[in-house]
Amino acid sequence: MKENYFVDERGFYGEFGGAYVPEILYKCVHDLQEAYLPIIESAQFKEAYHALLKDYVGRPSPLYFAKRMSEHYGCQLYLKREDLNHTGAHKINNTIGQILLAKQMGKTRIIAETGKMLGAEVHPVRTGNMTLSDACSEAIRDWCCHPADTFYIVGSTMGPHPYPDLVARMQSVISEEIKWQLEEKIGRDYPDYLIACIGGGSNAAGTIYHYVNDERVKIVLAEAGGHGWETNHTAATIHKGTTGILHGAKMLVMQNEDGQIEEAFTISAGLDYPGVGPMHCNMAKKGRTEVLSINDDEAIYGGYELTRMEGIIPAIESAHAIAALKKLNFKPTDVVVLTVSGRGDKDVETYLNNKLMAKEYGNF
Repeated sequence: MKENYFVDERGFYGEFGGAYVPEILYKCVHDLQEAYLPIIESAQFKEAYHALLKDYVGRPSPLYFAKRMSEHYGCQLYLKREDLNHTGAHKINNTIGQILLAKQMGKTRIIAETGKMLGAEVHPVRTGNMTLSDACSEAIRDWCCHPADTFYIVGSTMGPHPYPDLVARMQSVISEEIKWQLEEKIGRDYPDYLIACIGGGSNAAGTIYHYVNDERVKIVLAEAGGHGWETNHTAATIHKGTTGILHGAKMLVMQNEDGQIEEAFTISAGLDYPGVGPMHCNMAKKGRTEVLSINDDEAIYGGYELTRMEGIIPAIESAHAIAALKKLNFKPTDVVVLTVSGRGDKDVETYLNNKLMAKEYGNF
């Protein structure tokens, strides 16, 4: 029987997923499980969602043929330009969708694990290591205190069911566009390779969504190796993690022998998470995806390479995906689609401060 990598009726991807939540949140999560599909599959929701994606976000994002890098790597490389979205990344696809869902469910208070100066009241996290994982924990604590009126917008394919499926569906606009854009450009709607960076897994899920069960397409994901996945300074969860429960779902987690969460380490703030979404855990375990560990120096070099060869400054998260190209062997006929998940404005100082690291890794 052909493998199906999507979520089952219990909220699991193989052995991963589920909804492990405190009793006070059970009704909130159950209500969301019951409501999300009828709402997001309704004509009313789709009309409002796609109108905002077009007129506010600026979709469709271009599929750009990277001529110089194609010649350099001996393939036909196309870049899916999520960096050109409003706010500069793929995250807004999911944010827009979940806020519409929250309104349909009658929720009047929104929380998230990250915030910007767009009207949000930002509470700095002072607990733990003050990283993304700690922010997620604080958001869940807040949710427990305000279960009736609050909607927690989860930013990635993690959290209790149905969040991994919900976020993947919101981000699937990426692969939906890739299909018709490739058809226009090369006369077929699938690539030979899909490449994306992966932390929690939202841009990766969106990139691969319509190709998950298409065995013609090789899927390569780049996770943050930090100083090396064999070291204690890494965020390479698929390489180093073991099965555990984190933020409401069973997934691969970086943890010690006692089950205590270990700090993830990477130069990339957006990949600094000690777990990875259950969809990706299942696909990696079953061999559907090839997951590469990209170290900090490799990522910095990849960012400089794309900037100098194509005039595109990627987010350091996206630079991990660029760095994966060096680790793969292509044929000249291979069509490769790589998602540039975010723009690098926020990371220019980090690039400049680590220029020597990139020079030591490879020749400029």
